[in-house]
Amino acid sequence: TIKAWIVAKAIGDFYNGGVSREFLDGNEAVARGAMKAGCSFFAGYPITPASSILHAMLELLPERGGVAIQAEDEIASMGLCIGAAMAGRKVLTATSGPGMSLYSENIGLAIIGETPMVIVNVQRQGPATGSATKGAEGDIQFTRWGTSGGLPVIVLSPATAEESYELTYRAFAFAERFRAPVFLLTSKEVGVTRESVDLEAVELPPLVERKRPAKGETYQPHAFQKPGDVPPMADFGGDHIVRYTTSTHDKAAYLTGSPKTIQEMIDHYIAKIEQAMDEITLVKRDLSLDAETLIISYGVVSRSAAVAVKEARARGIRI
Repeated sequence: TIKAWIVAKAIGDFYNGGVSREFLDGNEAVARGAMKAGCSFFAGYPITPASSILHAMLELLPERGGVAIQAEDEIASMGLCIGAAMAGRKVLTATSGPGMSLYSENIGLAIIGETPMVIVNVQRQGPATGSATKGAEGDIQFTRWGTSGGLPVIVLSPATAEESYELTYRAFAFAERFRAPVFLLTSKEVGVTRESVDLEAVELPPLVERKRPAKGETYQPHAFQKPGDVPPMADFGGDHIVRYTTSTHDKAAYLTGSPKTIQEMIDHYIAKIEQAMDEITLVKRDLSLDAETLIISYGVVSRSAAVAVKEARARGIRI
């Protein structure tokens, strides 16, 4: 047995160039990226093709002191995640298209409450229940506009298992940095397709931790000097009084019907995302100065698009 292991390892090292590689699918990579980012809470409901994220978090979180819950439905999953985030946890939830419909009301609550969390949408064919085992990438508009009010949101879309790992990690960084829900828009093809990846070689930015008010400091849940400032966030049950509401409110989280105050808060929600456009926008570019045609793609389709561009250039097409 020992000899067989040595031979197998030698063969693996030969083919991998001595680098530690793994055979992971996109959903497993999402779970690993979440753990790398310090995720300590997960709640979700089984739904194809996102269920394996739930399974992975149920396995990974408890052994590291975290909490993973299979909730009774998608509405409860979002509610649990919002509560955990407000109590100081870094949280993740995962679903597919029909689940996003049920998430939508609490997504609005997360936006107006400035609640950091990561929401994974592993897309499948729609509309409605659609085809659970068929891949599609039709939820981009739904993810962007899926809640009332039309406020901007951050959406990241991986094309590979490696990007699923990296962008999940970055999604947590953005969630904490901007006090906002951040979406990972993946798909059935990315989520359940296994690839050889070296996660240790992925370059990641520094870990972002939540900005909290100092003990004894006067605290308002949504305080800002100018629109776009990201206020510190106190934990429920901590040293500060924390108010939280889904209704229109002022900086202290007291309900208000004042048009001026409401507009000021809406301008703030918009500005903190739109002012950081350059920081948030993550793209790969393959530009040609003499190009006459531009291809723009996202998600798993971008892999085919890259191949098509390469072949078109080989035929002399300026693209």
